[in-house]
Amino acid sequence: MDAQATVQVGPCARGGTSRTLVTAADHDGAPDATLTPVGLCLPASDARFLYGVTAQVTSACLVARLGQWWDTVCERYAHSTTLVIRLDNGPENHRRRTQFRQRLVDCVQRYRVNLRLAYSPPYQSQYNPIERCWGIRETHWHGTFLAAIAAVLQCARPMTWKGTHPGVALVTTTYQTGVKLTAEAMDLVAAQIKRLPLLGKWFVDIGPAPPSLWAS
Repeated sequence: MDAQATVQVGPCARGGTSRTLVTAADHDGAPDATLTPVGLCLPASDARFLYGVTAQVTSACLVARLGQWWDTVCERYAHSTTLVIRLDNGPENHRRRTQFRQRLVDCVQRYRVNLRLAYSPPYQSQYNPIERCWGIRETHWHGTFLAAIAAVLQCARPMTWKGTHPGVALVTTTYQTGVKLTAEAMDLVAAQIKRLPLLGKWFVDIGPAPPSLWAS
């Protein structure tokens, strides 16, 4: 799972070449809109899911995309008890970011499935399979005139990864920033988080909390 660099939408220069005549602005001004790709890649099945987010990508946004994806595939993977999610240490999904951990704990409580977060060490995110998907996507639309949000999504749909097309969806929800947790809330979060011995910085396990912790 990963979020990519924000794409400027409008008559903006993007580099690359095109087989069709394209007329863009003679200088770059403010974009008409922005779109941030958030993606999930399942290496075992070569499936990919791409979400175009119009607002700022926050911890809440990332976990909401995880839940949105799980809602679409949970019946297919009903036998699964643990989801292993490979991540970088980006600002919104850092292993010590309290809002990210809180949202994941809520996700575990809702879906009753364990999560294992497998983080890449610094400067090693290229080993995450989703980075290859991002490379293919960029090659696919390199030089394309992305005049509107619909054009960005339409351009992403026909791209292929090992013969399959991604699921593409638009997300227009705005997520609040600057949310802080109380000490009591963090105690509940910490009770559900375990770190693997010797690899505690890179592997984080989150499981459903005992009912007693949430009785109050």
